[in-house]
Amino acid sequence: MKIRTSGRGGFTLIEIMIVVAIIALLATVAIPSLVKARTTAQAQGCISNLQTIEGAKNQWALEKNKGSEVTPTDEDLKPYIKLNSHGQIPGCPAGGTYTIGAINDPPTCSLGSANPPHKIP
Repeated sequence: MKIRTSGRGGFTLIEIMIVVAIIALLATVAIPSLVKARTTAQAQGCISNLQTIEGAKNQWALEKNKGSEVTPTDEDLKPYIKLNSHGQIPGCPAGGTYTIGAINDPPTCSLGSANPPHKIP
C-alpha cells in the first residue's frame, strides 16, 4: 500500500521573506504609536502626582496654620498622600524628581530638558 504525500514540504524562501517584510512594516507603524502612548501616559501620571502634592500642601498648611511662604518637607506631606510600597511619596513615572516648593508655588517635575517641566495646568 502506497501512501501519497504532496511534493510540498514547507514554506518557500519567498513566502518567508514576504511574511517578514509584512511584520517589519507593521512594527514600523506600531512602535512610534506605542512610544507616544507611553510618553503621554507618563506625563499624565506625573501631572496627577503633582496635583496630589499640591492638594497635600494646601491641606497641611491649613491644618498647621502655616503661611504661604513656608515650604513643607516630604515628611510633612506623608500623612496627606497615599504612599507607595516603599513608604515614600509617589515619584515621577518617567524618572524625574519633584520639587515641592513653598505653599504659594505649585510643585514641579525636573523632567523637560527639551520640553518645559511638567506643571499643574
